[in-house]
Amino acid sequence: MLTINKALLWAKNYLKKSGLENAALEAEVLLAFCTKLDRVALYRQNERLLNLEEEENFRQMVKRRGQREPVAYLTGHKEFMSLDFLVNPAVLIPRPETELLVEKALEILNAKALGVGQASSLFEAGRQNSKSQTPKDKILIVDVGTGSCAIAVSIAKHIKYLNKVCIYATEISPAALEVARLNAERHGVAERITFWQGDLLEPLKNQGCEGQVSLITANLPYIPTREIACLEPDVRLYEPRLALNGGKDGLDFYRRLISQGREFLKPGGYLLMEINPAAINQIFGLLNAAGWKFNVFLDLNGKERLIVAGLAV
Repeated sequence: MLTINKALLWAKNYLKKSGLENAALEAEVLLAFCTKLDRVALYRQNERLLNLEEEENFRQMVKRRGQREPVAYLTGHKEFMSLDFLVNPAVLIPRPETELLVEKALEILNAKALGVGQASSLFEAGRQNSKSQTPKDKILIVDVGTGSCAIAVSIAKHIKYLNKVCIYATEISPAALEVARLNAERHGVAERITFWQGDLLEPLKNQGCEGQVSLITANLPYIPTREIACLEPDVRLYEPRLALNGGKDGLDFYRRLISQGREFLKPGGYLLMEINPAAINQIFGLLNAAGWKFNVFLDLNGKERLIVAGLAV
């Protein structure tokens, strides 16, 4: 049997030989999962012997990781916005860059809920011009293509006044929707999120939502079809193609959402979209042609990652 120290050394060398850059970190994460210890405890108990089950599970996981199966799918977990999300191959693994979208959404929504700042004035103008109120007079948010529900759940967990919002989440994949529901329940916000199966905003048509939505969030498939074959094997071989393939130029879903958004947003509402930085000029063109006003925000790597768009009040 291996000690924790020897198991880590073996795994680190195995993963390095497999061409993985973060071999040491990934070895620690996998061993912590198999032993149910945190990473600090691994080093405090580095001479502890693994039992037969722990060692066998660990060896299998390391070998699967060597074949480029993502760590998040191996463990079934991924941290996002300091929350632990369940993930499986039915959903895209949440990325750190998507936290920018959530942070901007919270900035806007907290201003609306508190009744202060520019976001509040736009929201109030929207209320005055709308034909009816949002469900139960709440701020209505729609997360389009929710996947694991990382965006919607993170908003629900971090917003200052959850009782003032109503969150809808749409998803075309039934398997992904199951994961989304599990994550909403896991984080205690299932009662605040209503799930709808279907394509983009289509499920909300004829539901009284037209002209009622204050905020739409979307992290949609944006990889051009021809480029999927060039992605890292971790992504290309394991993550759901449905969540990656954005069509010939990667903009199929964005064209439709930009069009649909006009129908559902109330005056003063916002459309937040994570984008492919390589397609920034094309997206600018789509928004300009549709009469949207918008700003672009950079991620931590200095890349154009987020569009915040709105319609003139």
